[in-house]
Amino acid sequence: MRVLIVEDDSRLLMQLDSLLQQHGYSVDLADDGQKAYFLFSEHPYDLAIVDVGLPVLDGFELLRRIRRDNITTPVLLLTARDRWQEKVEGLDAGADDYLTKPFHEEELLARVKALIRRASGQANPQIERGPIRLDTLNNEAYIHDALLDLTAYEYKVLEYLMMNPNKVVSKTELTEHIYDQDFDLDSNVIEVFVGRLRKKLDPDSQIKPIETLRGRGYRINRAL
Repeated sequence: MRVLIVEDDSRLLMQLDSLLQQHGYSVDLADDGQKAYFLFSEHPYDLAIVDVGLPVLDGFELLRRIRRDNITTPVLLLTARDRWQEKVEGLDAGADDYLTKPFHEEELLARVKALIRRASGQANPQIERGPIRLDTLNNEAYIHDALLDLTAYEYKVLEYLMMNPNKVVSKTELTEHIYDQDFDLDSNVIEVFVGRLRKKLDPDSQIKPIETLRGRGYRINRAL
């Protein structure tokens, strides 16, 4: 999953970047609201973490602009003051949730995961399709309750497909959601990841877990 962090405190920005990357997220960074607005217009994100007190364009105005542009990315708003008026203003501007500084890393991670699941229509952190089970809290995948040995990017591909079970996902869309902005976007790599996933999920070719729709992309087998 791809996350945008918008924070002008460079130390906190780097801490959040490190924290989310350690937990398997692809991360883009912005230190002011104007840069963030540009990134929102250029890239699809599964979630954004936005500080209220941003330079150039504050967090409230940034939210209003992206919602006006019909950008529906879930937004977790960070506020330095525990004022109910500020929380209300943020929610009215289009935030999906808020967190007051200072916060515990575990709480931030829990809120991030919950917002991403909610946006995908997945309330349960355990996502199941037939014999495939995804534990989104621990970034683990199982087949017939046996833990799979997946690389980080294999897990990301499977997670995105499982989060969008009825959608045909193109190679371009997968690439945009599992890599950050600095990666050389080669969609052919996606074919390699999907091929490896098929072998690990279905070594005997019995359940056909991932469908290929020629010229369109991939989809979790709806027969599961």
